[in-house]
Amino acid sequence: MKNMLTKIKRAFAQITWLAAVMLLALACSGDIDIKRDYAFKVTHLPVPKKIKKGETIEIRCRLERTGYYKDTGYVMRYFQTQGRGLLRMGDNGPFLPNDLYELKEDTFRLYYTSQSEEQAVIDIYFFSSEGNSFMLSFSFNNDNPEEEQP
Repeated sequence: MKNMLTKIKRAFAQITWLAAVMLLALACSGDIDIKRDYAFKVTHLPVPKKIKKGETIEIRCRLERTGYYKDTGYVMRYFQTQGRGLLRMGDNGPFLPNDLYELKEDTFRLYYTSQSEEQAVIDIYFFSSEGNSFMLSFSFNNDNPEEEQP
């Protein structure tokens, strides 16, 4: 009887050990899913609606993420669909339309200089390295006081 009780205890210990190993194997699966593709948006402070030819305005922007993954990179490109002008960031030279430019900070300033006496429209597209995107569009009317006189 004592021998039978020892065998049952030993069998129970082996089953418990086997169950623990199986649970550990399932918990340590190589299929760990790390979320990297967080949505984002770019906000900005108000900008003037009217701009004179040759005038430069500042567009203060902030990249706002819904989550953070340290290896996610962000780039931007712009298109001028109406009028003429130059867009730049900081002291860098003017951007070329449709070229990609890296965003190195979450807070940044863009500078737009009008080069025409007509309405200007620029569309700025932002992309994450994970495939998400966001667009800002700005429309500036010419600020020509001579046109407003009767």
